[in-house]
Amino acid sequence: MSSHDAVTEAAATDRRRWIALAIVMTAAFMDLVDATIVNIAIPSIERDLGATFGAIQWITAGYALAFAAGLITGGRLGDIYGRKRLFLLGTAGFTVASALCGFAANPEMLVASRLLQGAAAAMMVPQVLSIIHVTFPAHERGKVFGLFGAIIGLGAVSGPLLGALLTQWNIAGLEWRPIFLINLPVGIAGLLLGRKFITESKAPKALRLDIVGVLLVTLALLMLIYPLTRGRELDWPLWGHLCMAGSLVVFAALVAYEKYKARKDGSPLVELSLFKVKSFAAGIAVQLTFGVVMGIFFLVWTLYMQIGLGWSPLKAGLTGVPFSIAVSTAAGLSVQKLVPRFGRKVLQTGALTMAAGMVLYLWEAGRYGGSISSWQMILPLVVMGLGMGLIVAPLTDAVLSDVPREHAGSASGLINTTGQMGNALGLGLVSVVFFGVIDEERIAKAPAEVGAAFTDAFQNALGWAVAVLAVIFLVMFALPAKPKQHIEGAEDDAFPVVDKEPALAP
Repeated sequence: MSSHDAVTEAAATDRRRWIALAIVMTAAFMDLVDATIVNIAIPSIERDLGATFGAIQWITAGYALAFAAGLITGGRLGDIYGRKRLFLLGTAGFTVASALCGFAANPEMLVASRLLQGAAAAMMVPQVLSIIHVTFPAHERGKVFGLFGAIIGLGAVSGPLLGALLTQWNIAGLEWRPIFLINLPVGIAGLLLGRKFITESKAPKALRLDIVGVLLVTLALLMLIYPLTRGRELDWPLWGHLCMAGSLVVFAALVAYEKYKARKDGSPLVELSLFKVKSFAAGIAVQLTFGVVMGIFFLVWTLYMQIGLGWSPLKAGLTGVPFSIAVSTAAGLSVQKLVPRFGRKVLQTGALTMAAGMVLYLWEAGRYGGSISSWQMILPLVVMGLGMGLIVAPLTDAVLSDVPREHAGSASGLINTTGQMGNALGLGLVSVVFFGVIDEERIAKAPAEVGAAFTDAFQNALGWAVAVLAVIFLVMFALPAKPKQHIEGAEDDAFPVVDKEPALAP
C-alpha cells in the first residue's frame, strides 16, 4: 500500500469513528432527555390521564428502576455478544417503547411502557461508554469524555425545555404525547447510521452470561426501590421495611456469588476486581450519591414551579435555560482546563458550589413565596448549574481512567447503574422529603393553600439535597488528588479491539 493510500484510509477511519461518536452521543442525549422531559409534562399527564401522585412517581421512577436493574446486564451482554449489536438492539427497543408511551391510553399503560423503555435503554446506554473506551486511545479520551460530560449536562437540563415546548404547542391536539413520539425519527436515524459507522467490538476473552448474578442484582434493586417508591402511598407497611432490609442480604449474597463465579469460570456479572481500583470505587460512591441529588431535585423543582406556583410548562422550561447554559459551560471548562491543574478539588468545588446555589434557592423560595419570578431564580440556578457542570464531566473520566479495556462494558454498566440507582432512590425519597410534608386533605379542602404547601415541601427537599451534597464533598476525598495523565503511545493504546468489522469510508 502506498503512503498516499495509507493516509487516505487513516483519514476515512478517523472520520468513521467521529461519526460513530456522534451517533452514540445522540443516543445518550436521547436517553437523558427522555429521563427529564417527562417531569415538565407531569401536570399535563396528570390532568389528561387522571394519574394519582403514586402513578406520577412511577412514570419517572419506573423508568429509572428498569434502567438501573438492567444496566449491568446490558454492559455484560455487550462484552459477550458485541457492543454494536446490543446498541442497535437497545435503540430499536427504545424507539418502539417510545411509540407505546406516546399512544398510552391510561396511567397503567404509560407506566408499563416506561418500564419497557427503561429496560431497552439499559441495553443501549452501557454500550456508549464501552464504544468510546475501545474506539479512542487513552490520550484522546480526556477530550472525548469532556465532550460527553457536556452532552450529559445539556441533555439533563434541556429535556424540561424541550418538553415544555412540545407540551405547550399541543401539536395536532396530542398535548404531552409528542415528548415521546419525537424519539421515533431520532431512533430510526440512529439505527440506520449506527449499522454503517459503528465498529463492532467484544471482550478479548470468551465470557458467559451470569444468569444467577442477573437475577440477584435485579431482585436486590427491586427490593430496595419498589417499597421506597410505594411506601408513602401505602402508609409505610411492615413488608416494605422488611423488603428494604432484605435487599442488603441479597446484595451480600450477590457479592459472595460473584466471587465464586470469578473463581469458577472468570465470567462474573459484576467484575469485583474493579473495586480494587481506588479511583473506580470512590467514583462509584460519588456517582451513587450524586444520582440521589438529581433524582430529588429535578422532580420537585418541576412540581414546585407548575403546581405550586401555577406556571405554564413553557415558563417553567424557559426558567431552566440559565441552568442549562451554566452546566454546559462548566462541563466544557472542567475537563480541558481545570481538572488537569487542580485535580479532585474541581469536583469538590462543584459539590460546594451546587450546595450554595441550593441554599440560595431555598432562601429565595421562603423570602418571596408565591410571588417569586423567573428572573429572581436566575442567580441560584446559575450557581447550581456551574457546580453540576464541574462534577458531571470529569467524574466519568476519573472513574474509567484506570479500568482495563477488557472490562469496559462491565465498568460502564456499573457506572450507569449506580447513577441510575441513586436517581431511582432520589425519586423514591421524593415520597418522604416532598410529598411527605404536604397535607393532601388540607389542600383538598383549601385549594388556595396549594402554593404555600408546595413551597414548604420544595424547601424541605432542597435542605435534604444540600445534606447529600455535603456527603458527596466528603466522599470525594477518596478520589485521586490528580487525574491519571493520558499519554500518547501508552500501552493501553495498543489494546486490540476484537472482531472489528472492516473500515468503511463514509
